[in-house]
Amino acid sequence: MVRTAEQFDLVVIGGGPGGYAAAFYGASAGLSVALVERDTIGGTCLNRGCIPAKAFLETAAVHRHVTHAPDFGISAGTPVVDFAVAQKRKQTIVDTLVKGLTGLTKSKKVTYLLGTGSLGAQRIVDVQLAAGGTQQIQGKFVVLAAGSVPRTIPGFDAGGPIMTSDEVLMLDRIPKRIAVIGGGAIGCEFASTFADLGSTVTILEGLPKILPGLDPDVANFVVKSFKKKNIDIRTGVKVAGHEPNSAGGTTVLFGEGERLDVDAVVVSVGRKPFADLLGLKGTAVQLSERGFVEVDGYCATGEKGVYAVGDLINTPQLAHVAYAEAIVAVKHMLGETVYPVMYDRVPWAIYCHPEVAWAGPSEEEARAKGIDVLVAKHQFRANSRAMIIGEAEGLVKVIAKKNADGSAGQVLGVHMVGPWVTEQLSGGYLAVNWEATVDEIAEFLMPHPSLSELFGETVLSMTGRSINA
Repeated sequence: MVRTAEQFDLVVIGGGPGGYAAAFYGASAGLSVALVERDTIGGTCLNRGCIPAKAFLETAAVHRHVTHAPDFGISAGTPVVDFAVAQKRKQTIVDTLVKGLTGLTKSKKVTYLLGTGSLGAQRIVDVQLAAGGTQQIQGKFVVLAAGSVPRTIPGFDAGGPIMTSDEVLMLDRIPKRIAVIGGGAIGCEFASTFADLGSTVTILEGLPKILPGLDPDVANFVVKSFKKKNIDIRTGVKVAGHEPNSAGGTTVLFGEGERLDVDAVVVSVGRKPFADLLGLKGTAVQLSERGFVEVDGYCATGEKGVYAVGDLINTPQLAHVAYAEAIVAVKHMLGETVYPVMYDRVPWAIYCHPEVAWAGPSEEEARAKGIDVLVAKHQFRANSRAMIIGEAEGLVKVIAKKNADGSAGQVLGVHMVGPWVTEQLSGGYLAVNWEATVDEIAEFLMPHPSLSELFGETVLSMTGRSINA
């Protein structure tokens, strides 16, 4: 250890979900911890991603509810959107959560340094402090958690009407016409938000369908719902560029000479790891051709005592996955019994309307692996609670391994689309990860009336007997 540098058991570079999870979990395990963050604690997820986006989705949901209030016997008039108020509400939520995380650094006695950290040999981290000057610290262990930044496409650099997720979340008005480039999870969330708030939305996707990788039965429900919202979905198209106009908008050029006049363009084509400022000189930390830090199953890099978690490594770019990786890394450095994250079984959630949630392989993926499966699916239109809340669109689909006697055995995948399925997935996630069988889950009681009982009914039907399904 270099005694001129301040010593810590654990130094974490990056204060997003993976970083603060490693710092707080390590501190709760008794480690002395330093957390280095160059911007604001909470990272992209809290400040420019998950939380702000969901706050706007909830604004869209309120608008949708008020619009349909007469269906419930409530006369509310035509809703008027003041997006500046929605923006202020979003920022209040973010600021409150940031304040909470900052408070945790104090209560858990984590040394919090605002600045840019770069790793060198012997696990020494040089910190360029935001307030000026430098500070050198050294960890017995180091966790790299520098996160990611939005990917862009040629000719669509952010500025003016062209926005990535960073800029669109700072809007104080609703553009009348929006083009969303990219039909993945983030793109569909933005498309859903602005369509529900009254924008004319067009999704431009280069692949044959939006939400690639989703179970087709689930994806088809989203497509049908989007079309009801008058979202124009253009798939299999290549975006060639754009031509700004004098009104502050632009014309997007795509496909075979097609043109689309819009007031704003949201570029949503994924995110890339941000290792640019990590230094790494004199270390054995390796980057892949795509810029990801290479790690083993325990998130350990090629440099002894150095780990990497979150968007910085080539795993699902989900905050809860980063949490799990942080726990794995800390347990591993402590020499505790620990198992790698099972990435094929993590819970996924897309918060568009209708919501999407799943864990485990789709029917296509399971069959492609040569697994003989049985499938059951039932729609929310027959669910009493879904009818009561006026959200009867969607389904639950369960994929189970087929036993030798032809009966349904271990549950492999649970896929949902519909009302609040992101909150309902927990039962399906537990079933998949505990390798539970259909017969075991069929013993569970679900409250009635509830949305979650559709999962129970779907599983029960796989026993060969059922009640409502």
